[in-house]
Amino acid sequence: MRTNISKVVFLLIVFIFSSNFYGCGYNTLVTMQESVTSAWSQVENQYQRRSDLIPNLVKTVQGAADFEKSVLTEVTDARSRVGQMKLSAEDLSDPQKFEQFQKAQDQLSSALSRLLVVSENYPQLKTNESFLQLQSQLEGTENRISVERKRFNETVQVYNTEVKSFPSLIMAKIFGFKEKNCKTKGSNKIKKKQTPDLAEILRLIKKKEGK
Repeated sequence: MRTNISKVVFLLIVFIFSSNFYGCGYNTLVTMQESVTSAWSQVENQYQRRSDLIPNLVKTVQGAADFEKSVLTEVTDARSRVGQMKLSAEDLSDPQKFEQFQKAQDQLSSALSRLLVVSENYPQLKTNESFLQLQSQLEGTENRISVERKRFNETVQVYNTEVKSFPSLIMAKIFGFKEKNCKTKGSNKIKKKQTPDLAEILRLIKKKEGK
């Protein structure tokens, strides 16, 4: 009789422990995954904000006599490629898709950097109110992109650590929670071109103008 009671108590303890383990582990992963998705949405919002500034920026710069057409073409082409790249929450676990998306954004940053460098050779743009406003908006957007990317990277790192840690890794394998991709710097291919950093260029221009 005592043996049967002991078995029942043991099974009850195992059941309670398993239920708590399942609930806590699974719910924690779900919450962390949602945090990653939310953080990525903020990054995308800022990338979109930057992209929305480009048509007016290009239109304003086109008004400058003899402005280098190849630079404008590079910017519009880079923006077009970015517009074709869509990255869903599920794609954050796909290294190739994530790399392609980030590469397109890096190329747009490089194209904008070159446009701003070349614009320094056109004095009329330095007194163009529309250009100065767009330049200021672009600077603010670049700062927000940097902030949101940092938050995203930190959120992903916390999530990935949980996915790889015991006992959460058991729940992760059972329910298909995969590690997410994150990147704190631009791609190596872009860096090899030695294109000045867009945010740094904007800071230098602002300093030069004495604002």
